[in-house]
Amino acid sequence: MRSARDTELRVGAAGAAVVGVAFGMARFCFGLTLPDLRVDPGLSSTGVGEAVLGLIAGGTFAGFLAGIVGAPLLAARRGPRAPTTVGGICGAGGALIVVLAGSPGVLAVGAVLAGSAAGWVWAPYSDVAAALVRADRRPRLLSLISTGTCGGLVLVALVAMAAATGWRLVWAAVALCSALAALLNLRWVPAVPPPARTERRPLAWRALGAATLFAVVHQAGTAVAFTYTADVATRAGLAAGVRPVLFVVIGVLGLVGLVTGEMAARVGSPRVAAGCLLSIAGSLLVLAAAERSAVLALVAVAVFAPGYMVGAAVLAVWTAELVPADPGRALSVTMVVGALGAVVAPIVVGALVTTTGLPALLVASALLSGVVGAGLVRSRST
Repeated sequence: MRSARDTELRVGAAGAAVVGVAFGMARFCFGLTLPDLRVDPGLSSTGVGEAVLGLIAGGTFAGFLAGIVGAPLLAARRGPRAPTTVGGICGAGGALIVVLAGSPGVLAVGAVLAGSAAGWVWAPYSDVAAALVRADRRPRLLSLISTGTCGGLVLVALVAMAAATGWRLVWAAVALCSALAALLNLRWVPAVPPPARTERRPLAWRALGAATLFAVVHQAGTAVAFTYTADVATRAGLAAGVRPVLFVVIGVLGLVGLVTGEMAARVGSPRVAAGCLLSIAGSLLVLAAAERSAVLALVAVAVFAPGYMVGAAVLAVWTAELVPADPGRALSVTMVVGALGAVVAPIVVGALVTTTGLPALLVASALLSGVVGAGLVRSRST
């Protein structure tokens, strides 16, 4: 029989792998490969338009939203490990469709399906942790699992550098890694039974208000940053073979997310969340000025990395604090609402970019993050 410590390590490793592939690779690969997708004659002889690219980007986050909605429904019937398996299948299948895409329509189907993987896999680990790990060790475990995204970002970036402009090879790597992570998850994460129906209680919506607002703004800023950072860097003159370094920087600096639990215990989850939004606001402001400077693009991602990765982890920690009896559903609820920001933001930017200009839209996104972040700084409640 495995010890509790051994189980915790296996769940942490498998969860980090699954989240790393779903978030770090499947969810954000579209933004990394966007400059090549735009001009690939294999997708369109005239190029893929900005509005279409923005619509597909928003669609990937709509897939994420669908996964978030479906995960607790499936978990209620089959246990919290089941949605993580579905997420692996969606990531592998969607990425494979992208690899074979010969038109923007097929590309959209695959990208949306792959994007849904992250929605299926994230929240269920809160319930897995609640069932298998002592309460005092859960924040550390959830931070580890969430920060797995860093490994996925670095891996997809390294593949992109090796593949140069071969964007289909990058997506093929996403498909393979999704399948391998799903198999590891089945091997190392115990099958936790679904909670009894009598245990389900109405969520305290008022208590989740601040966390939900944070989720909306954090997801919107993240969606804009990941969709357009590589594009801005390309316009600034960063070579295609070097462009993936942006994701490596995010992945490496984002490792600070491993200590999210400790930071939340020291200053409170709301203030950690506030710092994340201010970090994202600063990065978007720098990115707005980066179209003529590849160095500024690198600075932008360096500022963005902690805000993104700690923000993802602190939401899991924060909702578990607010609703300790049902952390998975609490995280799902906040992410369902939060994902709306991720869906709408790139669609709006894609629709307005040709008339308003990308820098102005980046500044507007930064102001939104900054205002909400400043409001959370003064919060003392959890």
